[in-house]
Amino acid sequence: MDKLPKCRANYSALTPLTFLKRAAAVYANRTSVIYRGARFTWAQTYERCRRLAWSLRRLNILKNDVVSVLAPNVPAMYEVHFAVPMAGAVLNTINTRLDAKTIATILRHSEAKIFFVDCQFVALASEALSLLMQASASSSAESAMPLVIVIDDVDSPTGVRLGELEYEKMVQNGNPNFVPDQISDEWDPIALNYTSGTTSAPKGVVYSHRGAYLSTLSLILGWEMGSEPVYLWSLPMFHCNGWTFTWGVAARGGTNVFIRNTTAEEMYCNIALHKVTHMCCAPIVFNILLEAVPHERRELPTTVQILTGGAPPPAPLLEKIEQLGFHVVHAYGLTEATGPALVCEWQERWNRLPCEDQARLKARQGVRVLTLDDADVKDLKTMQSVPRDGKTMGEIVLRGSSIMKGYFKDEAATATAFRNGWFITGDVGVVHPDGYMEIKDRSKDVIISGGENISSVEVETVLYRHPSVLEAAAVAMPHPRWGESPCAFVVLNKSASGEVTEADILKHCRKNLPGFMMPKKVQFMDVLPKTSTGKIQKNQLRDMAKTLKPTVTEPDQSSNKKPGQIKREQPARYEDRPQEQILAVSRL
Repeated sequence: MDKLPKCRANYSALTPLTFLKRAAAVYANRTSVIYRGARFTWAQTYERCRRLAWSLRRLNILKNDVVSVLAPNVPAMYEVHFAVPMAGAVLNTINTRLDAKTIATILRHSEAKIFFVDCQFVALASEALSLLMQASASSSAESAMPLVIVIDDVDSPTGVRLGELEYEKMVQNGNPNFVPDQISDEWDPIALNYTSGTTSAPKGVVYSHRGAYLSTLSLILGWEMGSEPVYLWSLPMFHCNGWTFTWGVAARGGTNVFIRNTTAEEMYCNIALHKVTHMCCAPIVFNILLEAVPHERRELPTTVQILTGGAPPPAPLLEKIEQLGFHVVHAYGLTEATGPALVCEWQERWNRLPCEDQARLKARQGVRVLTLDDADVKDLKTMQSVPRDGKTMGEIVLRGSSIMKGYFKDEAATATAFRNGWFITGDVGVVHPDGYMEIKDRSKDVIISGGENISSVEVETVLYRHPSVLEAAAVAMPHPRWGESPCAFVVLNKSASGEVTEADILKHCRKNLPGFMMPKKVQFMDVLPKTSTGKIQKNQLRDMAKTLKPTVTEPDQSSNKKPGQIKREQPARYEDRPQEQILAVSRL
């Protein structure tokens, strides 16, 4: 058997570029793109991508050159996901919420040869390029400036320019018969994505063609995305290449519905108008949908499937969003894992459970996607797996083909991330008896009170159950007796502002949390500080908490018991119930 040949007939390198070619052949006349008044079919999208790839080659873009893009969710942002790797280059999508200094850092570190800039972000890009030029002039290692190409609005051209070249002209002038080179090595890089870098310089995460292909297949299977979906782009494509659904929608012959701004009105309007079936978003978007005023809302023509991730969504928030007509599937991932790595695959028997129990189960991050070799929760000191008791916390570790190649130009960080054959995520979690994982915190966000580890996520889940709470975060604040104790930062619903007091929130927590987990201070905020990717900046909140004094002065724990001996008083979760009760439910 070892002598059987490996040839072009029975082996080809895995790449998501094949999804577009297939979509153009199978779904040639189906609508691929909807953006305001603009419409394209899959045949047209394929041709536009080939034209653009040819134009990039004419600009002397060579294999493994980096092409950066600063744009919202518009057709051009989608097309570069295929056209740039078709030209042999590596795509670098830049977060539009970053400041000019960070963008300049990314352009310099990536050594971008071309910089596509949407007309909406010309001013920001100009500032970044000015800073890049200054840094180049003052550095002994001179770096070349990227060639700038403006993406004008395909639906309503603005005429804004930052140079001589414009995106649509590049497409129009390209060769429609261009045949891209075959990908010969699936380990070649396809994308370069930078981490948010809130506490340190952003790191460049390199994806391979193989990893992108396999991760895409995993997610459309794990989410059970059928053929011809109508997908609303509420998730920015600069987030891990849209969690690979840039390539995944093509794989299913779907329709991409693009919106420039993730507002309640734009989302509801497009869902109703185009009969959207699928969308992805971080839990923060749930609040945008929930807080919509009556004139912004539309009746949903059908149930909309939502894949959510980015931060652990509290069970109460999941209950609220599903009541609007959305069906939520929870995933967990990070930039280094090519987007989602765990998905909370739903089991039919759970449909017989009360809504509250279903929401708690959905709040878990779940099981590994199909292309991960393994995922586990381990004690990093011993590298032993934690017990499957839903209580013992350890670090979530992953390995498999969808994990990044490594950090660009950073061997030390790559070596730190890859240890003992695993990728170390930095997230703390537990494994439930049924094998489903649940994140309890980032390792740096665990609150240690009197030697007891407190999950800030568990405290936040209770805070979210208060009907007036829109957003919540729990962090450690200094405590004279216990070292640390939880401090809650809360944003109230618009309708509740001024009517809810700190005493109300504390009373609610006292009913639903054991004493040692009780927040000792509640600080009301107009907004919570967030990263450019929408995650709450707990490092800033921790600094604020150091300046506050506890409101609750009674001891965290009973004077006769140590923290570890406290009996938890909150209602038992589904997975904590006696096994005979769980089995009784499963037999229904």
